[in-house]
Amino acid sequence: MVPWLGRHLTPDPRLMTSGDFEHKNQQRWTEYERLVERLENGDADPQAGQMPRRFRELCVDLSLAESRMYGTRITERLNALVIRGYKVIYRIRRAGWQQAVAFVTAGFPRTVRREWRLFWLCNLMFWLPFCVMMLSSLTDIRWIQAVLGAEGMAMMEQMYGGREQQLEYLRSEYGSNFMMFCFYIYHNVEIDFQIFAGGMAAGLGTLFFLLFNGLHLGAAAGYVNHACNPQSFWSFVCGHSSFELLGMVVSGMAGMRLGLAILRPGRAPRVRALAAASQQALPLIYGAALLTTLAAVIEGFWSAQRIAPEAKYAFGAGGWILLTVYFLLAGRGDCHEA
Repeated sequence: MVPWLGRHLTPDPRLMTSGDFEHKNQQRWTEYERLVERLENGDADPQAGQMPRRFRELCVDLSLAESRMYGTRITERLNALVIRGYKVIYRIRRAGWQQAVAFVTAGFPRTVRREWRLFWLCNLMFWLPFCVMMLSSLTDIRWIQAVLGAEGMAMMEQMYGGREQQLEYLRSEYGSNFMMFCFYIYHNVEIDFQIFAGGMAAGLGTLFFLLFNGLHLGAAAGYVNHACNPQSFWSFVCGHSSFELLGMVVSGMAGMRLGLAILRPGRAPRVRALAAASQQALPLIYGAALLTTLAAVIEGFWSAQRIAPEAKYAFGAGGWILLTVYFLLAGRGDCHEA
């Protein structure tokens, strides 16, 4: 074909008639209208995630119909569909906030209660080595020295040698409360991610990181009780400890859920079992992220402030009581409670 002849034979879209335009897009408009109707009725639809894209496509169609003057019948139909789609999208976004609130107030604690075996397993893997290592300072400090090393012990003495020494260290190290918050959220998320991702090693990685963190934090607490100023340590960590440590445990639960899917896929292929387990672990991941963020906020803006130790201890105890009541009672009586 001659190049210039081929170009002339290609139809110009601007010459498309209103009938051609309607015929070309009729099926897509009908599918869009059916999707909008289902969403308006509150029906669950697997294609709901396509709504924003389909809405943008229809807006383009309306703009073309108006600019090419395809007539009021087409433009009014498209305009009505655009308005209906906008209302549906706005309702979905508004419902997103409602779902977030429902997750925090009921969905997350229900998920933790449903996975109570994993909850206690992960708690055991963290708290048992923590308590053993901390109490070992009463009999033989060499175990703690082996875990922390010379550099770790020097850092503990520098930070927890006394209250004024601690504040001076924090100011020189981070400069501001906000930078301290940024460091702690990065540090905590890194630990939680290691614990969660360890589940891909058939759960062994998750158990290892829980055990390691229990040993290391227990060694730090034991060394402070032995060689530093215990009040400067406990008054600092008590405020955020409940959120941080339970966030770690919940991350372990999510990791173990993946690990169990690899070890015991059932009749489904491992890939499909892992995908299903990922969906089950998703609420735990969201919840762990929430707890970790709250811990970083408290650690950055409360723990290092010049506040009476008694007030910090009361705040820390309140955090543990609050989370205990939350996980035991929140969301109970709901029809979805297992």
